[in-house]
Amino acid sequence: MPPADRKVPVFSFDGVSVSFGETTVLRDLDLQIPGWGITVVVGPSGSGKSTLVRLCDRLIDPTSGVIRFRGTDLRSLDVLEVRRKIGLVFQRPAVFSGSTGDNLSISGCTDPARHREVLAAVGLDGEELLLREAAALSGGEAQRMCLARTLLVGPEVLVTDEPTASLDHRSARILEGLAKDAARSGTPVLWVTHDIAQMRRLADHCVVLAEGRVIATGSPQQVLDSPDPAVQAVLHIEDHDDQAASWPDPDSPAADQD
Repeated sequence: MPPADRKVPVFSFDGVSVSFGETTVLRDLDLQIPGWGITVVVGPSGSGKSTLVRLCDRLIDPTSGVIRFRGTDLRSLDVLEVRRKIGLVFQRPAVFSGSTGDNLSISGCTDPARHREVLAAVGLDGEELLLREAAALSGGEAQRMCLARTLLVGPEVLVTDEPTASLDHRSARILEGLAKDAARSGTPVLWVTHDIAQMRRLADHCVVLAEGRVIATGSPQQVLDSPDPAVQAVLHIEDHDDQAASWPDPDSPAADQD
């Protein structure tokens, strides 16, 4: 698809709140996600990051407020159309029964040659993997297969929720490279992470969430240099957690856990 107007935000959140029963997860969110580059959302657990992702694809609707996709109220669009335009990649890969080829065909593309091409693009050997049972893939392979399936649909924007949190270092860097490639080709990316080092590597724009509210936006350097103690508290906590963490073995059961 031709690149969309970079001046039009890919998502606009106007007074958006989300509540589940008596618990409010997002509060009066006013936020614009630029129509170009990679926007990285960071924040501690429970800050509303995953809820934000689910709103983008209408997996849930807001309790109040309006979300716009390229200027159009998201609720006015057909849900299936929304999910073709907005490609989601979650932390835990959604693997269905059957072969890798069967899983890729769920995208609507059943051409094995195209399957091999997109698998190669995400760093996988299509010739070897297409006939393999998808359930036998390692955590890293399964995540990249799911990204390949998303790319086959040809989305207008990629939205990812901690896509590398359970991956080894090599697989994570491959996914980061693919996000950069997508952004360079004109597909904006919304990338949710707890990893401050990853934010530094990827972000053109940053959003910091805390307790369901946006507490900072801007370039990575603007966010990192923020004098706001609340912002620095989030960055310090997340950066400390990143330094304490170790990369799991992508072939171990632990690689598939949150």
